[in-house]
Amino acid sequence: MPTPLDHEFVRATAGAADRSAAPLAAGPDEEPAGVTHRVLARRVKTLVAAYRSRDSALHGSGRALAAAMTHLGALRAAQTLTGLFAGGDNVQSPPDSAFTVNDVCDAHVLAAGAGPELRKVAAALAEIAGAASEGLLAGGVHTPNHRWELSAALARLHRSFPDDRLLDRVEQWLAEGVDIDPEGLYSERSAVYASHVSNPSLLLLADVLDRTDLRDAVARNLTATLDLIRPDGTVETVHSRRQDQKHSFPLAHYLPYYRLLAIRTGRGDFSRAARLAAADGIDDPNLLAETILTPDLCRPLPTPEPELLPRDRYFTSARLASRVSTTAHTVLYGGSDVPEQRRIRSGLACNPTFLRLFAGDAVLDAVRLSRGFFDLGPFRAAGMHQLADNRYRLTETLSAAYYQPLPPDWRCEDGAYRLADEGRFSAAMAFSDRPRDEVSQTTRVEVDLREDGADLRIDISGPRVPWALELTFRPGGVVEGGAPIGDGRWCLATGPMTYRAGDDEIRVEAEVEAGEPLAGPDRGDVLRYDPGQDYTVVGGTDATTGNRVYIGGNGPQTLGVALRARRPAPVL
Repeated sequence: MPTPLDHEFVRATAGAADRSAAPLAAGPDEEPAGVTHRVLARRVKTLVAAYRSRDSALHGSGRALAAAMTHLGALRAAQTLTGLFAGGDNVQSPPDSAFTVNDVCDAHVLAAGAGPELRKVAAALAEIAGAASEGLLAGGVHTPNHRWELSAALARLHRSFPDDRLLDRVEQWLAEGVDIDPEGLYSERSAVYASHVSNPSLLLLADVLDRTDLRDAVARNLTATLDLIRPDGTVETVHSRRQDQKHSFPLAHYLPYYRLLAIRTGRGDFSRAARLAAADGIDDPNLLAETILTPDLCRPLPTPEPELLPRDRYFTSARLASRVSTTAHTVLYGGSDVPEQRRIRSGLACNPTFLRLFAGDAVLDAVRLSRGFFDLGPFRAAGMHQLADNRYRLTETLSAAYYQPLPPDWRCEDGAYRLADEGRFSAAMAFSDRPRDEVSQTTRVEVDLREDGADLRIDISGPRVPWALELTFRPGGVVEGGAPIGDGRWCLATGPMTYRAGDDEIRVEAEVEAGEPLAGPDRGDVLRYDPGQDYTVVGGTDATTGNRVYIGGNGPQTLGVALRARRPAPVL
């Protein structure tokens, strides 16, 4: 009895491939210009898959094969004498080349033995893969996920062109251990790299090496990601250590992994996530090739398991908490790397957003707390402690110093002291040899995550300095009750305000418990966001955009802020 197929899914993947491949096949001899080697290889893979698929408009198309050969010529020309590819910021990069070789090897599997018409394509792919083999075998990496992308390329090379040296090198990389924590998050905590690199690479390695532990790692990450799915069809990224910490990331990119493991394991929660990932349609041209390479993807999904609400989750390693109900989806974050590392750097979690709130169409994208303390930047919690169920405390203490004269034994007659960094700035002052007068400020934010939002209690101690709480609402709604201060900004000094989008709303109320009254709309010096000197010294910023509401004043201060989501009752 034939295995049942999800024909609707397969047709959708063919349509996505055709939208990418058809324009290329329409001009098969047209040389690709300004296209990276990674794009060239992905296009070849899509063209060959479309040629092979009976659901594609390009099935059996000679023009598709001609376009593939044109792109393969450009791809071969991009290879250097090392077999690695030129182009991009990383010079002859083994991991960047591995991305390309992974697609080259997949395309070779699609082309090899699939008929005489594909012999030239298969031969060209084999030549490119063979030229890259030695460079990838000896090459190194510079990010955690690169190890798995490079290992996957070596495993694919071995799959098509067996060479025990390739597997030995894979084992060297895997011997370091997969960088996934007990809660299912990879060390980079990035949705982009989990979905585009680590998960697909580890699944490939699991299949080639028959390593169930690698499949289990992917399943653990997908299980963790279930609690990171947001109501707008994206995955939470505020805790990421990579570029996506500043952007939203669509769940759609997780579709092949949720679908495959749902089918193979029967997990209804993965099936639900797969359906959510495909809810807006399928637009990934690479998926058609995956359905041919991994036929299990074409089988029907098991029955989805309904989402149980309310629910909550606390990731202790990333210090990320969430509470989800039918009214609100609230995220609290206190896992920045900046307090410990004392710098803004690629590869660190730097986003100062510590709270988000989704209430249907009304979305509070970011809550940030800015302080005017020695230009050290906004609040980024150095610690997050769970006080009780859904109650947390975030804490950060900042310190700066004034330096006294050098002791006699440390003075130089020529005044030439060594250049040193004291944490805020650098100068030829031999800071570590000087007595120092410390000035400190401590910020504590206690948060109670409720089914309809959150209660915040903010306590700012230390010297009298300005502070501002910034609430950035997603465009599409209107602010009611706040005082406008220009440039899409409002302030809340007296009384509540509401952000309304359609029938959904988020209400904000603030009450001072100790300290001066809140600043009014005439206090533009206070009611603003300051990214800190790490950004401003190079003319940069990490400021948000959108409808921004400010609550501010001068510390020391203690205040409570209530955030309440309101939505119409669901129609039963």
